[in-house]
Amino acid sequence: MNRKTAVVLFGGQSSEHVVSCMSVVNVINHMNREKYDLLLIGITEEGHWIKTESVKDIESGIWREGKTNAVISPDATKQCVILTEGDRVDFVKVDVVFPVLHGLFGEDGTVQGLLELARIPYVGCGVLASAVSMDKLYTKIVVDELGVRQAAYVPVMRSDLGDMAAVVGRVEEKFSYPVFVKPSNAGSSKGVARADDREELKAALKEAAKHDRKILVEEMIKGREIECAVFGGGLVPVEASGVGEILAAAEFYDFDAKYYNSDSRTVVNPNLPGDAANAVREAAKAIFQAVDGYGLARVDFFVKEDGTVVFNEINTLPGFTAISMYPMLWEAAGVSKDLLVDRLVEHAFDRYKL
Repeated sequence: MNRKTAVVLFGGQSSEHVVSCMSVVNVINHMNREKYDLLLIGITEEGHWIKTESVKDIESGIWREGKTNAVISPDATKQCVILTEGDRVDFVKVDVVFPVLHGLFGEDGTVQGLLELARIPYVGCGVLASAVSMDKLYTKIVVDELGVRQAAYVPVMRSDLGDMAAVVGRVEEKFSYPVFVKPSNAGSSKGVARADDREELKAALKEAAKHDRKILVEEMIKGREIECAVFGGGLVPVEASGVGEILAAAEFYDFDAKYYNSDSRTVVNPNLPGDAANAVREAAKAIFQAVDGYGLARVDFFVKEDGTVVFNEINTLPGFTAISMYPMLWEAAGVSKDLLVDRLVEHAFDRYKL
Protein backbone atom coordinates (compact mmCIF):
# COMPACT_ATOMS: atom_id res chain seq x y z
CA MET A 1 0.00 0.00 0.00
CA ASN A 2 1.30 3.46 -0.95
CA ARG A 3 1.00 5.64 2.10
CA LYS A 4 -0.47 9.11 1.71
CA THR A 5 0.95 12.20 3.37
CA ALA A 6 -1.34 13.67 6.01
CA VAL A 7 -0.66 17.07 7.55
CA VAL A 8 -1.87 17.44 11.13
CA LEU A 9 -2.29 21.09 12.20
CA PHE A 10 -2.48 22.05 15.86
CA GLY A 11 -2.04 24.94 18.28
CA GLY A 12 -3.31 28.10 16.69
CA GLN A 13 -3.90 31.76 17.51
CA SER A 14 -6.90 31.27 19.77
CA SER A 15 -7.79 31.12 23.44
CA GLU A 16 -8.08 27.36 22.93
CA HIS A 17 -4.45 26.93 21.85
CA VAL A 18 -3.63 24.69 24.81
CA VAL A 19 -6.73 22.53 24.24
CA SER A 20 -5.70 21.97 20.63
CA CYS A 21 -2.29 20.78 21.83
CA MET A 22 -4.09 18.28 24.08
CA SER A 23 -6.52 17.14 21.36
CA VAL A 24 -3.88 16.61 18.70
CA VAL A 25 -1.99 14.09 20.81
CA ASN A 26 -5.08 11.87 20.82
CA VAL A 27 -5.59 12.31 17.08
CA ILE A 28 -1.97 11.51 16.21
CA ASN A 29 -1.92 8.46 18.46
CA HIS A 30 -4.96 7.05 16.63
CA MET A 31 -3.89 7.80 13.04
CA ASN A 32 -3.32 4.71 10.90
CA ARG A 33 0.44 4.74 10.22
CA GLU A 34 0.08 2.01 7.60
CA LYS A 35 -2.02 4.42 5.53
CA TYR A 36 -0.46 7.78 6.34
CA ASP A 37 2.92 9.41 6.72
CA LEU A 38 2.35 12.30 9.13
CA LEU A 39 3.70 15.81 8.82
CA LEU A 40 3.03 17.64 12.10
CA ILE A 41 2.73 21.42 11.95
CA GLY A 42 2.26 23.48 15.08
CA ILE A 43 1.00 27.07 14.99
CA THR A 44 2.17 29.24 17.87
CA GLU A 45 -0.14 31.71 19.60
CA GLU A 46 1.67 34.44 17.66
CA GLY A 47 0.88 32.70 14.35
CA HIS A 48 4.27 31.13 13.54
CA TRP A 49 3.95 27.80 11.65
CA ILE A 50 6.61 25.26 12.68
CA LYS A 51 7.38 21.70 11.58
CA THR A 52 7.16 19.49 14.65
CA GLU A 53 8.97 16.21 15.09
CA SER A 54 6.96 14.13 17.55
CA VAL A 55 4.10 13.77 20.03
CA LYS A 56 6.71 13.94 22.78
CA ASP A 57 7.71 17.42 21.60
CA ILE A 58 4.07 18.51 21.61
CA GLU A 59 3.52 17.19 25.13
CA SER A 60 6.64 18.94 26.43
CA GLY A 61 5.96 22.16 24.54
CA ILE A 62 9.44 22.15 23.02
CA TRP A 63 7.93 22.15 19.52
CA ARG A 64 7.62 25.94 19.77
CA GLU A 65 11.44 26.12 19.58
CA GLY A 66 11.54 24.31 16.23
CA LYS A 67 13.75 25.82 13.52
CA THR A 68 11.94 24.60 10.40
CA ASN A 69 9.19 26.89 9.11
CA ALA A 70 6.28 25.02 7.52
CA VAL A 71 3.43 26.66 5.61
CA ILE A 72 0.72 25.28 3.35
CA SER A 73 0.93 26.78 -0.12
CA PRO A 74 -2.37 28.20 -1.44
CA ASP A 75 -1.28 27.24 -4.98
CA ALA A 76 -3.84 24.66 -6.14
CA THR A 77 -1.44 23.32 -8.77
CA LYS A 78 1.14 22.38 -6.14
CA GLN A 79 -0.87 21.00 -3.17
CA CYS A 80 2.14 21.14 -0.94
CA VAL A 81 3.77 22.30 2.27
CA ILE A 82 6.76 24.61 1.91
CA LEU A 83 9.51 23.90 4.44
CA THR A 84 12.24 26.48 5.00
CA GLU A 85 15.23 26.54 7.30
CA GLY A 86 18.00 29.03 6.62
CA ASP A 87 18.68 28.95 2.88
CA ARG A 88 17.12 25.52 2.40
CA VAL A 89 13.67 25.22 0.82
CA ASP A 90 11.78 21.92 0.43
CA PHE A 91 8.36 21.17 -1.04
CA VAL A 92 6.35 18.26 0.38
CA LYS A 93 3.36 17.00 -1.58
CA VAL A 94 0.26 16.76 0.63
CA ASP A 95 -2.74 14.44 0.23
CA VAL A 96 -4.94 15.47 3.15
CA VAL A 97 -5.00 17.84 6.14
CA PHE A 98 -6.48 17.26 9.60
CA PRO A 99 -6.82 20.73 11.18
CA VAL A 100 -7.02 19.92 14.91
CA LEU A 101 -7.60 23.59 15.66
CA HIS A 102 -10.21 24.95 18.06
CA GLY A 103 -11.64 28.45 18.14
CA LEU A 104 -10.64 31.52 16.16
CA PHE A 105 -8.25 31.19 13.20
CA GLY A 106 -8.83 27.45 12.98
CA GLU A 107 -12.46 26.51 13.57
CA ASP A 108 -13.94 29.66 12.03
CA GLY A 109 -13.43 29.10 8.30
CA THR A 110 -10.05 30.84 7.94
CA VAL A 111 -7.86 27.75 7.67
CA GLN A 112 -10.63 26.04 5.72
CA GLY A 113 -10.47 28.88 3.17
CA LEU A 114 -6.73 28.35 2.75
CA LEU A 115 -7.27 24.63 2.17
CA GLU A 116 -10.05 25.33 -0.34
CA LEU A 117 -7.69 27.64 -2.25
CA ALA A 118 -5.06 24.90 -2.22
CA ARG A 119 -7.63 22.26 -3.23
CA ILE A 120 -6.28 19.92 -0.57
CA PRO A 121 -8.81 17.53 1.01
CA TYR A 122 -9.28 18.26 4.70
CA VAL A 123 -11.16 16.88 7.68
CA GLY A 124 -14.23 18.69 8.93
CA CYS A 125 -16.63 21.44 8.04
CA GLY A 126 -16.09 23.86 5.17
CA VAL A 127 -15.84 27.64 5.16
CA LEU A 128 -19.54 28.46 5.55
CA ALA A 129 -20.36 25.88 8.22
CA SER A 130 -17.22 26.72 10.19
CA ALA A 131 -17.82 30.48 10.09
CA VAL A 132 -21.54 30.34 10.87
CA SER A 133 -21.13 27.80 13.67
CA MET A 134 -18.27 29.73 15.26
CA ASP A 135 -20.40 32.86 15.40
CA LYS A 136 -23.08 32.26 18.04
CA LEU A 137 -25.26 35.11 16.78
CA TYR A 138 -25.42 33.80 13.23
CA THR A 139 -25.91 30.24 14.43
CA LYS A 140 -28.98 31.47 16.28
CA ILE A 141 -30.29 33.19 13.15
CA VAL A 142 -29.98 29.90 11.20
CA VAL A 143 -31.55 27.81 13.97
CA ASP A 144 -34.45 30.27 14.31
CA GLU A 145 -35.55 29.10 10.85
CA LEU A 146 -35.64 25.43 11.94
CA GLY A 147 -38.16 25.87 14.71
CA VAL A 148 -35.75 24.31 17.22
CA ARG A 149 -36.16 25.89 20.66
CA GLN A 150 -33.15 27.93 21.79
CA ALA A 151 -32.44 30.52 24.47
CA ALA A 152 -33.89 33.97 23.77
CA TYR A 153 -31.17 36.58 23.26
CA VAL A 154 -30.30 40.24 22.89
CA PRO A 155 -27.42 41.04 20.50
CA VAL A 156 -24.98 43.73 21.62
CA MET A 157 -22.13 45.31 19.66
CA ARG A 158 -18.90 46.40 21.37
CA SER A 159 -19.51 49.89 20.01
CA ASP A 160 -22.86 49.97 21.86
CA LEU A 161 -21.07 49.84 25.21
CA GLY A 162 -20.30 53.56 24.98
CA ASP A 163 -23.89 54.00 26.14
CA MET A 164 -23.93 51.27 28.78
CA ALA A 165 -27.18 52.54 30.30
CA ALA A 166 -29.01 52.00 27.00
CA VAL A 167 -27.61 48.48 26.63
CA VAL A 168 -28.56 47.54 30.19
CA GLY A 169 -32.01 48.98 29.58
CA ARG A 170 -32.51 46.81 26.49
CA VAL A 171 -31.48 43.70 28.38
CA GLU A 172 -33.60 44.44 31.45
CA GLU A 173 -36.60 45.20 29.27
CA LYS A 174 -36.46 41.68 27.84
CA PHE A 175 -35.07 39.54 30.69
CA SER A 176 -35.08 39.27 34.44
CA TYR A 177 -31.83 38.26 36.13
CA PRO A 178 -29.83 36.05 36.00
CA VAL A 179 -28.65 36.22 32.38
CA PHE A 180 -25.64 34.80 30.56
CA VAL A 181 -23.27 37.00 28.58
CA LYS A 182 -21.21 35.48 25.76
CA PRO A 183 -18.83 36.73 23.08
CA SER A 184 -20.35 35.74 19.74
CA ASN A 185 -16.99 34.41 18.47
CA ALA A 186 -15.04 32.65 21.20
CA GLY A 187 -14.56 28.99 22.01
CA SER A 188 -14.61 26.80 25.09
CA SER A 189 -16.62 29.27 27.20
CA LYS A 190 -13.91 31.94 27.10
CA GLY A 191 -15.37 35.30 28.13
CA VAL A 192 -18.70 33.76 29.19
CA ALA A 193 -20.17 34.94 32.47
CA ARG A 194 -23.38 34.78 34.47
CA ALA A 195 -24.81 38.11 35.64
CA ASP A 196 -27.16 38.20 38.62
CA ASP A 197 -27.64 41.96 38.73
CA ARG A 198 -26.99 45.18 36.85
CA GLU A 199 -23.41 45.67 38.01
CA GLU A 200 -22.47 42.08 37.14
CA LEU A 201 -24.08 42.57 33.73
CA LYS A 202 -21.92 45.64 33.05
CA ALA A 203 -18.77 43.79 34.11
CA ALA A 204 -19.69 40.75 32.01
CA LEU A 205 -20.33 42.88 28.93
CA LYS A 206 -16.94 44.56 29.28
CA GLU A 207 -15.22 41.19 29.67
CA ALA A 208 -17.02 39.67 26.67
CA ALA A 209 -16.04 42.71 24.58
CA LYS A 210 -12.38 41.79 25.11
CA HIS A 211 -13.00 38.62 23.10
CA ASP A 212 -15.26 39.82 20.27
CA ARG A 213 -17.03 42.90 18.93
CA LYS A 214 -20.35 40.99 18.89
CA ILE A 215 -21.90 39.89 22.20
CA LEU A 216 -24.97 37.87 23.12
CA VAL A 217 -26.99 38.30 26.29
CA GLU A 218 -29.16 35.24 26.81
CA GLU A 219 -31.96 34.20 29.09
CA MET A 220 -30.92 31.62 31.66
CA ILE A 221 -32.11 28.12 30.83
CA LYS A 222 -32.41 25.76 33.77
CA GLY A 223 -31.69 22.30 32.48
CA ARG A 224 -29.24 19.45 32.20
CA GLU A 225 -26.29 20.00 29.84
CA ILE A 226 -26.55 17.42 27.07
CA GLU A 227 -24.27 16.87 24.07
CA CYS A 228 -24.52 14.84 20.88
CA ALA A 229 -21.85 13.88 18.33
CA VAL A 230 -22.55 14.06 14.60
CA PHE A 231 -20.67 12.54 11.66
CA GLY A 232 -21.24 12.58 7.89
CA GLY A 233 -22.41 14.97 5.24
CA GLY A 234 -21.85 15.18 1.51
CA LEU A 235 -21.99 11.67 0.06
CA VAL A 236 -22.26 10.13 3.56
CA PRO A 237 -25.61 10.16 5.42
CA VAL A 238 -25.53 12.20 8.62
CA GLU A 239 -25.40 10.05 11.75
CA ALA A 240 -25.88 11.07 15.37
CA SER A 241 -24.37 9.24 18.33
CA GLY A 242 -26.12 8.65 21.61
CA VAL A 243 -26.17 11.55 24.05
CA GLY A 244 -23.89 12.53 26.89
CA GLU A 245 -24.41 14.65 29.98
CA ILE A 246 -22.03 17.19 31.49
CA LEU A 247 -21.87 17.25 35.29
CA ALA A 248 -19.92 20.44 35.80
CA ALA A 249 -17.98 21.02 39.00
CA ALA A 250 -18.41 24.78 38.63
CA GLU A 251 -21.64 26.78 38.54
CA PHE A 252 -21.55 26.45 34.78
CA TYR A 253 -19.29 24.53 32.43
CA ASP A 254 -16.61 27.16 31.86
CA PHE A 255 -13.09 26.66 30.48
CA ASP A 256 -11.54 25.68 33.82
CA ALA A 257 -14.39 23.30 34.66
CA LYS A 258 -13.95 21.59 31.28
CA TYR A 259 -10.22 21.03 31.32
CA TYR A 260 -8.78 21.60 34.78
CA ASN A 261 -11.36 20.61 37.40
CA SER A 262 -11.19 16.88 38.02
CA ASP A 263 -14.60 17.00 39.73
CA SER A 264 -16.31 17.73 36.39
CA ARG A 265 -17.69 14.52 34.93
CA THR A 266 -19.38 13.27 31.80
CA VAL A 267 -22.03 10.55 31.64
CA VAL A 268 -22.81 8.69 28.42
CA ASN A 269 -26.42 7.80 27.63
CA PRO A 270 -28.01 9.25 30.79
CA ASN A 271 -31.68 8.72 31.57
CA LEU A 272 -33.61 11.67 30.17
CA PRO A 273 -37.33 12.42 30.49
CA GLY A 274 -39.72 11.29 27.77
CA ASP A 275 -38.35 11.26 24.23
CA ALA A 276 -35.71 13.91 24.96
CA ALA A 277 -32.73 11.76 23.92
CA ASN A 278 -34.18 11.10 20.48
CA ALA A 279 -35.26 14.75 20.15
CA VAL A 280 -31.65 15.81 20.85
CA ARG A 281 -30.32 13.44 18.21
CA GLU A 282 -32.80 14.60 15.57
CA ALA A 283 -32.22 18.28 16.35
CA ALA A 284 -28.44 17.75 16.23
CA LYS A 285 -28.65 16.29 12.73
CA ALA A 286 -31.04 19.02 11.55
CA ILE A 287 -28.80 21.82 12.84
CA PHE A 288 -25.67 20.22 11.35
CA GLN A 289 -27.36 20.02 7.97
CA ALA A 290 -28.79 23.56 8.24
CA VAL A 291 -25.32 25.08 8.64
CA ASP A 292 -24.06 22.91 5.74
CA GLY A 293 -21.97 20.75 8.06
CA TYR A 294 -19.43 18.26 6.78
CA GLY A 295 -17.38 15.69 8.63
CA LEU A 296 -17.97 16.21 12.32
CA ALA A 297 -19.54 18.39 14.96
CA ARG A 298 -20.69 18.25 18.56
CA VAL A 299 -24.08 19.83 19.17
CA ASP A 300 -24.92 21.00 22.69
CA PHE A 301 -28.33 21.34 24.33
CA PHE A 302 -30.13 21.86 27.60
CA VAL A 303 -32.87 19.42 28.58
CA LYS A 304 -35.42 20.81 31.03
CA GLU A 305 -37.24 18.81 33.71
CA ASP A 306 -40.32 18.43 31.51
CA GLY A 307 -38.21 17.02 28.65
CA THR A 308 -38.08 20.23 26.59
CA VAL A 309 -34.94 20.33 24.44
CA VAL A 310 -33.21 23.72 24.08
CA PHE A 311 -30.32 24.19 21.63
CA ASN A 312 -27.17 25.81 23.06
CA GLU A 313 -24.36 25.73 20.45
CA ILE A 314 -22.56 23.71 17.77
CA ASN A 315 -18.81 23.04 17.67
CA THR A 316 -17.43 22.07 14.27
CA LEU A 317 -14.06 20.88 15.58
CA PRO A 318 -14.95 19.61 19.04
CA GLY A 319 -12.37 18.69 21.65
CA PHE A 320 -10.56 15.41 21.05
CA THR A 321 -8.78 15.16 24.39
CA ALA A 322 -8.81 12.14 26.66
CA ILE A 323 -11.88 13.56 28.46
CA SER A 324 -13.70 15.00 25.43
CA MET A 325 -17.29 14.02 24.73
CA TYR A 326 -17.06 13.65 20.94
CA PRO A 327 -14.79 10.57 20.80
CA MET A 328 -16.33 9.27 24.02
CA LEU A 329 -19.84 9.23 22.53
CA TRP A 330 -18.74 7.38 19.41
CA GLU A 331 -16.77 4.90 21.48
CA ALA A 332 -19.96 4.17 23.45
CA ALA A 333 -21.66 3.52 20.09
CA GLY A 334 -19.02 0.93 19.20
CA VAL A 335 -16.73 3.15 17.10
CA SER A 336 -13.18 3.03 18.49
CA LYS A 337 -10.94 6.09 18.37
CA ASP A 338 -8.80 4.37 15.72
CA LEU A 339 -11.84 3.77 13.53
CA LEU A 340 -13.29 7.22 14.20
CA VAL A 341 -10.11 9.03 13.16
CA ASP A 342 -9.79 6.78 10.11
CA ARG A 343 -13.37 7.51 9.07
CA LEU A 344 -12.87 11.24 9.46
CA VAL A 345 -9.75 11.24 7.30
CA GLU A 346 -11.28 8.96 4.66
CA HIS A 347 -14.34 11.21 4.53
CA ALA A 348 -12.09 14.17 3.75
CA PHE A 349 -11.17 12.64 0.39
CA ASP A 350 -14.84 12.79 -0.74
CA ARG A 351 -15.34 16.53 -0.19
CA TYR A 352 -14.45 17.62 -3.75
CA LYS A 353 -16.54 14.84 -5.33
CA LEU A 354 -19.80 16.69 -4.64
